[in-house]
Amino acid sequence: MSSFLFRALDARAGIFVALMALVIVLVPAGNLLVPESSPFHVPTYAVTLMGKYLTYALLALAVDLVWGYCGILSLGHAAFFALGGYAMGMYLMRQIGTRGVYGDPILPDFMVFLNWQELPWYWYGFDMFWFAALMVLLVPGLLAFIFGWFAFRSRVTGVYLSIITQALTYALLLAFFRNDMGFGGNNGLTDFKDILGFDIQADTTRAGLFAASGLALVLCFLICRSITRSKLGKVLVAVRDAESRTRFLGYRVEHYKLFVWTLSAMMAGIAGALYVPQVGIINPGEFAPANSIEVVIWVAVGGRGTLVGAVLGAVLVNFAKTWFTAALPEFWLFALGGPVRLRHTLPAQGHSGPYRERPIDVWQQIGLRPG
Repeated sequence: MSSFLFRALDARAGIFVALMALVIVLVPAGNLLVPESSPFHVPTYAVTLMGKYLTYALLALAVDLVWGYCGILSLGHAAFFALGGYAMGMYLMRQIGTRGVYGDPILPDFMVFLNWQELPWYWYGFDMFWFAALMVLLVPGLLAFIFGWFAFRSRVTGVYLSIITQALTYALLLAFFRNDMGFGGNNGLTDFKDILGFDIQADTTRAGLFAASGLALVLCFLICRSITRSKLGKVLVAVRDAESRTRFLGYRVEHYKLFVWTLSAMMAGIAGALYVPQVGIINPGEFAPANSIEVVIWVAVGGRGTLVGAVLGAVLVNFAKTWFTAALPEFWLFALGGPVRLRHTLPAQGHSGPYRERPIDVWQQIGLRPG
C-alpha cells in the first residue's frame, strides 16, 4: 500500500503534499501556541472555517475522480456527503447521554420530544466510534455500489445519468425531512458535546479536527493520484473519451465505472463525517441538489481532471463566498453564477486525437447550457 501511494509522488504531487503538511502544522500551531495578542495568532473560528474548506476540498476531489477521469458527471454527490455526515452525527448524538435537554441516557432529545419509546434498531452501535467510522464508509459505499450496479450495467450515461443522480439526492432529501425517519426531521442532528471524550468546542479539539481533515485530504489525494497514474487510470480516461471503443477492445467498462464510483462515494462520506463535528449540525438541507451542482462548479473552476485544481477550486470558491457574503452579500450569486472563462484541455472538435487548448464556459462544461 505504501509503495502504491509513493508512486504518486511526482514533483507536482510532492509540492502539494508539502504545502498541505505545512498548513496542517502551522494553522493549529498558530491557534494553540501563538498568543492572541500576536498578529500571527490564528483564531479558533478561522481554524474551524479552514477545516470546513478542507472537507469541501475532499468532496471536490471525489467528484473530480469520477467526472474528470471517468466522464461521470454526478449531480448527486451531496447525498454521499450527507450520509457520511449523518453517520458521524448519530455517533455524536449518542455521546450526549444525560447532558441533553431531557436528560434521557439513551434517546436523543428529538426522540423524547416526539414521544419515541425506544431507540430504533438502526441507531444501535453508534455509541462506538469504530462502528460509526465503519458506517461512514459502508453506507455511502453500499448505496453507490447498488446504484452504480444497475445504472452502469444498463449503460445509462451522459445527461440521463446526471439527472438520475440528482433524483437520488432529492429523494433522500424528502425522506430525511420526515420526522418518522428517526433522524431529527427538518432540524437534523445538533447540540453535540464531545468526540472521543474530548470537548468538541475546545480549541485543541478544533485544531485536531482541522489536522484530521488535512490528513484525510492528503491521503485521498495520494490514492486518487496513484489510481489516475496507473494502468487503471489510463483505462478510466479511455472510458471517458471513447466508451464504446474501450468496450469494443474487450474492457468491462461497467466494472471500472462501478469501482471508481463507489470509491468516490466513500471519499465523499469521509468528507461529510469530518464536516459535521466542525460545523456542529447536519440536517436534510445537505442533500439539496443545488449543493451537488455547486461542487461541480468548484471542480470546473479549479480544472476538471487535475485533482489539485479541484482542491484549489473548492477552497477559492468557498473563500470567495465567505468574503462576498460578508462584504458584498447582494453580489455573491452573480459572482457564483456568472459565466466564467477558463483554459481547459479538451479534445479537438470532431475527433478524439491529440488534445489542444481552447477556452470554455463553466456552465457549458457541466452541461447546464447548450454548447
